[in-house]
Formats: sequence, structure tokens, C-alpha cells
Amino acid sequence: MQPKYLVLFDIDGTLLHSGGCGRAATRLAVHDVFGTTGALDQVDFAGMTDWGILHAALEPTGIARHTIESQLPHYMDVVAEHLAAIIDDFPVRPCAGAPEVVTSLRDNPSALLGLVTGNMASLVPIKLQAAEYDTADFKIGAYGSEGWQRPMLPPLALERARTYSGVDLLAEHTVIIGDTPGDITCAASIGARTIAVATGPFSMEQLSAYQPDHVFETLANEQAVLAAILKNGHLE
Repeated sequence: MQPKYLVLFDIDGTLLHSGGCGRAATRLAVHDVFGTTGALDQVDFAGMTDWGILHAALEPTGIARHTIESQLPHYMDVVAEHLAAIIDDFPVRPCAGAPEVVTSLRDNPSALLGLVTGNMASLVPIKLQAAEYDTADFKIGAYGSEGWQRPMLPPLALERARTYSGVDLLAEHTVIIGDTPGDITCAASIGARTIAVATGPFSMEQLSAYQPDHVFETLANEQAVLAAILKNGHLE
């Protein structure tokens, strides 16, 4: 059976709780690569891409965007090295219900799983493996090293999913699942449906204000979540 649904997960606060390891690795890497952490301590990471975080932290110090962009490949390597070195010191764990939802979708031939995450691509396998996910379950992705704004990522993911599957997957059958307003609003870049989950820093009430198609406290009610993802309400 060819896939009909493209399901794109955010990582931090949606698939897993990182325990602050990402911010810690970012702080170390930014200082190593740029010689300053700038305004990093004042930056709210929620819903941002790692590239956008660098802009927010470093532009106030006078470091230009083109300089940041030129250093991205080196920065990706450095931040991954730092994360791999420190992640075992942080309480990384999966979010409630997320592993079960991923497993059910992985075993459903009508669904293709992917990622739309603000994380640099180099960080994704490190975080997923620390939370005991199988990175092979997520066939495609778009990452925070590929755009400084989150709406830049869903079009990349959808095009990659079409290439990977050989199917002209429809935007209306694409679902973005995330825990921040940015996850909800970025879906407009392709007209995808949205599922918000309050396992991150935002409450159900706060997320509902951004008008996602569905909002859940956690992903623990597996059947309700699957019914929301699969438009006809049942596994095919």
C-alpha cells in the first residue's frame, strides 16, 4: 500500500523532554565558534529553529547574518560534539504517549513518518536515540539548519516525502504535530493540518488560541490521537 498520510513530528516537547541538554550544548558551541554567547541567555528557544536562535543571540553583538550562515556547517559539527558529550548527564525521556503513537503509525502502511524540527540536523539522531526512539522510523525530515524561520521547513519536508515515496502526497493529508504556537502556524506554509500537544511549555488553552485542528494534553490517548491524524478516523 502506498502512503496516504504524511505525519511530521516536532522533537523537543513533542517526542521527548530534553531536560535542557540542547540549550547547554548550544551555549558551549556558540561560544566555541563565535567567541561569545551574545544574548543567548535571553532567547526563548520554544518554536524557534537553531539557525534563528543564532540570529537572535548574535545579531545584537554585531555579528552579521552572512557571517552566521558561513559558519553553519562548522557550528553543526561543534554543537553535535558537545551534545553527544553531555547528553547522558541530562534526564532525556520520551513524552507521554509519543512512542506508542510513533509505533502505531510506523506499522500503518498508509502513513509516512517524518520530522519538522528546529534542531540542527546533526542533533536529531543524538536526541532521538537518547530517548530510545529508532531514527529509522522517521523517513524524511526538515531541520533547523535549513531555515532561520520555522515556516521555511514544511515545504522542504513535503517535497522530500513526495520524492521518497514516489507519491504526490497531499497537503491536506499532511499533519504537523508540535507543542508550540510556531509548530501550529508553520503549517500554513503548505496548508497542512495541525495537532498541538501540551507536553511542552504551553498549556492547552494557550495552544488553542492559535487554532490547531486538534489539541491534546498529551499523546497518551493513542486512539484519539490516531483518529485525529488519520482523517477518516481509523487505521487503514
